[in-house]
Parts: sequence; C-alpha cells; structure tokens
Amino acid sequence: MTDAAAGDAPSVVVFDYGTGNVHSAVKALELAGANVTLTGDRALALAADGLVVPGVGAFSAVMAALKAFRGDEIIDRRLAGGLPVLGICVGMQVLFEHGVERGIDTEGLGEWPGTVTELPAEILPHIGWNTVTPDEKSVLFRGIEHERFYFVHSYAAQAWSLDVQPPFPQPRLTWAEHGGPFLAAIENGPLTATQFHPEKSGEAGIRLLKNWLGTLRR
Repeated sequence: MTDAAAGDAPSVVVFDYGTGNVHSAVKALELAGANVTLTGDRALALAADGLVVPGVGAFSAVMAALKAFRGDEIIDRRLAGGLPVLGICVGMQVLFEHGVERGIDTEGLGEWPGTVTELPAEILPHIGWNTVTPDEKSVLFRGIEHERFYFVHSYAAQAWSLDVQPPFPQPRLTWAEHGGPFLAAIENGPLTATQFHPEKSGEAGIRLLKNWLGTLRR
C-alpha cells in the first residue's frame, strides 16, 4: 500500500489481547483496504476508525483475557460514542449477556441480551463452509448474499430478544443452520459481529470486510 493510499484508508485496530486469529485478521483487513494496527494499546484502540475484536477458544477464557486488557471498557466506551466495533467468532459471542460451556455459566459483556449455548447438532464442532440468510437490508452482505463463509464453532447465540423501538433502526440479523438456526451475523448500529471467520472465508470474506470498512466514519 502506498503512503497516499494508506492516508486515504480507514484506520482499524485489531485488538491484540492474547487470543484470536489476529494475524489472519490483519492480513484480510489490509487486503480489504484498511490501514491496520495490531495492538492491545487502549489509546490506539479508542482512537481508530474501527476496532476488530477477534476471539477463539472458550467463552470464559476470552472474557478473562479481554478484561485483563480492559477490553470490556474499551468496547463499551467506543459504543457509547458511536464508534464501530466488529466482533469475530467468540468475539461475537462475548457480546451477549452469558455464555454456557460444559456447565460453566460465564458473564459476557452484555451489549446484547441472551445466552450463547451449544448447538443442537449431532456433529460438533461445526467446521467448514456454510451458506447464510442475510437480512434483506444488510449492508455487510451487500453483493455477497449467496456466498458461503467459513465457520469453526460448537456454540452460538440461537435466539434474538433485543427489543429496539423507533427512532432507533432495527438490527439486521443474518442466520445460518447447523442442527438448528443460529445467528451468523448481527448489524446493530456501531456494533457488528460475525460468528464465522471472514478472514478465512476467501474472496467473500474480503468483500464482507470491505463492506464493513465502507460504514466507518473518518
């Protein structure tokens, strides 16, 4: 990327808090056109045009790591100011009130009501490519509504209960199926999340990240 191009690109921090597929996320965002910084620095995370919160592993471990880096405070402060945040995989799951894994109930960030639970599928984890059903008003999936995306998970949010009243816009919900319906992506004001890995989803994932970058104010 040239200096001129970098200057025109949105600034994105991939939050490095000791978990998540961070280097793949950085590369994918760069390919999508972002000026990316990989860091756990609070000031940089607060100042960026967009913040990406990756996450892999257990819900409880991701929450503990996030709190150790004050990620919960950073996410809350950004959202309070209308600054975009994108959660990926467990980085999406922890945005809900609770996660229950192997009998352990862990408190999440509580940005959305609900509990993340095990998928009711015969084969777990759910690994591989899957289609999704985007909201008809989705910006994230514009032009890629019929593409497939790469999932690696056994748990997900399987219901949506946030009651949004006018004048606030209704969240845009995208669903997928594995043993039953689950939320594959959510677009809710400045807060966006995907259960799948856009950084592992080839050209479709890059295009999705481009769509998200296009929503950033700069």
